Amino acid sequence: MKLHISATQAARTFPALLNRVHYQGEEFVIERSGKPVCRIIPVQPATRTLADLVHLLHSTPKPDPGYWDTLEEVTVQQRC
Repeated sequence: MKLHISATQAARTFPALLNRVHYQGEEFVIERSGKPVCRIIPVQPATRTLADLVHLLHSTPKPDPGYWDTLEEVTVQQRC
């Protein structure tokens, strides 16, 4: 459930607000003049692992030799 609070109230109670987000998983919509400005929500844990990254790097096709020549040419041209 998202709780709506004013920016002033959020500023006055910021440490407590962070604790509620962190420990109770609450979400807050911060409003200014009655209009939503932002949300403060708990951070979601990463869903990917280092093993996933390694697998992705190993399964990605390798560039053809001409790619490296083109990349070097572009790099040299950009230095000028």
